Amino acid sequence: MINVLFAARPERWTTYEAPLHDAFRAAGLNVDLRTDFAPDSVDYIVYAPNGPLQNFTPYTRCKAVLGLWAGVEDVVTNPTLTQPLARMVDHGLTQGMREWVAGHVLRHHLGMDQHIHGQDGQWRSHIPPLAKNRPVTILGLGALGRACAETLASLGFPVTGWSRSAKDIPGITCLHGTDGLGSALSTAQILVLLLPNTPATENILNADTLADLPKGACIINPGRGPLIDDDALLAALDTGQVAHATLDVFRVEPLPPEHPYWAHPNVTVTPHIASETRPETASNVIAENIRRGEAGESFLHLVNRDAGY
Repeated sequence: MINVLFAARPERWTTYEAPLHDAFRAAGLNVDLRTDFAPDSVDYIVYAPNGPLQNFTPYTRCKAVLGLWAGVEDVVTNPTLTQPLARMVDHGLTQGMREWVAGHVLRHHLGMDQHIHGQDGQWRSHIPPLAKNRPVTILGLGALGRACAETLASLGFPVTGWSRSAKDIPGITCLHGTDGLGSALSTAQILVLLLPNTPATENILNADTLADLPKGACIINPGRGPLIDDDALLAALDTGQVAHATLDVFRVEPLPPEHPYWAHPNVTVTPHIASETRPETASNVIAENIRRGEAGESFLHLVNRDAGY
């Protein structure tokens, strides 16, 4: 019997209990899944950073902590976490992000807002360029960034991707490192942020890097709130350096009602809905990693503690 502790908020247990049991059965695993075990009897922990478990020290038998979230910034620096940590890379989450990003890139590319919000009796005729003439840049070429880059390229957009380390993706102009960032931003009529939140990426969009964008660029952030210096973005919106920002993630969530993003005419706020881990598909990822652990195989999607993701 494999003892698996589900360590997340109670409402998550309600949605994950049945899909996890189904996934374990399908994988041929004999699992006892609970929300409470004696710590020294736990083999694996299914984990969300906003749950009650913060001290991993008593879990001396635990072979791996299997995250339910793609982001690990809230747990990766926990000094009590000495077990292997896997983040969630789930095709359901990836597909959801692909759809959300493509939808908002097309919204800005086609100028949909002026028709959605401009029902005032004025006949506005605006013909957008074809996608081939609308360069898009994606900062972050992990699983989500790569999927979105490939989707946008398939629609005809010239896509540049930037990452901290070198990547090679067919059909995508891949740049990396400090020197490549300015070049990646300089062509970005539409900029999508899909970087992890690490000390190296915090405020990667600031007054200096925002100035590298073409005037009138649009920004879409479904990645992490701290990637953006909020004051610098608001200033760029006020000068027209940035035409519009669609923001799904924020430093404080829910975004406080008094935050200036809510009232700014050139900001669209969405409530962290760009993509969500789907219990059914995520449960299959968890089950596969437990199967691997029991078979002595390497775990999928292990976090590099030094890199922070």
